[in-house]
Amino acid sequence: MSFAFDHVVHFVENPEKAMACLQKHGVAATEGGIHENRGTYNAVSYFDLSYIELLSTYDKELVQQTEHPQHSFLETVVKEQFTEGFSRVALRTTDMEEAASRFCQKGLVVNGPEAFSRKRPDGSLVEWQLLYIGDPNGGMELPFIIQWKEEDGERRKDLAERQVIQPHPSKAEFSHVTFAVHQLEKTAEQWADWLGAKAGEVFVDEALQARCQSLEFDGGRFVFSSPVADGVVASILQEKGEGPFQVTLSSPTDSCSFRMFGGIYKIDKR
Repeated sequence: MSFAFDHVVHFVENPEKAMACLQKHGVAATEGGIHENRGTYNAVSYFDLSYIELLSTYDKELVQQTEHPQHSFLETVVKEQFTEGFSRVALRTTDMEEAASRFCQKGLVVNGPEAFSRKRPDGSLVEWQLLYIGDPNGGMELPFIIQWKEEDGERRKDLAERQVIQPHPSKAEFSHVTFAVHQLEKTAEQWADWLGAKAGEVFVDEALQARCQSLEFDGGRFVFSSPVADGVVASILQEKGEGPFQVTLSSPTDSCSFRMFGGIYKIDKR
């Protein structure tokens, strides 16, 4: 089976300020809605069906007191003590039961699937299922798996009609999420096997002072990076540890890099 890139979670204290910051760089974002009885709410920035979720809390105490499944993204948010920055990534499937079976066969920890919903600002309901997976030997958190109630075509049409999917002034498209890792080839090989993806050739990113390797998914790539010298990746590993730290977009009009609420955004001119 194959998975598609779905979204990256950027935990922020104030999604409204994060939206305004993105919009200054020509990246459109819109209010998402409230996760009732879970203490969280969000804003979203869509690039076709791939998106950035600006996640926050309206009730931290509720989030802390709730028992979250092992390897869930809210477990990660609580463990990181609500620290702003990129937290987790999600892959999309059309067959959750087959996905769960695959990961069990691969020897991973599997929790779920669980059903969830979110109320939009207009009162309508968005529904989905989540599956949480983890490496029993520890290490960096794996993507969580999502299956939306609607099929991709139906969901795309609905989101476009609601202007959730909307044109970006910069004409930006989603490119990839970059992760800081200690062992480049080992991580890429393991994730490629577990997620049924193909690993690319190793290359050097001078700006990051790191050796890198990517996994390709429909809708976006994962790029793993390990430091070769002091630089961004070395600092991330020392200060935060392994995990996602940068989102890269592509645009025909602009090229820039900016830090926003604990995360790095890069726009490459294509």
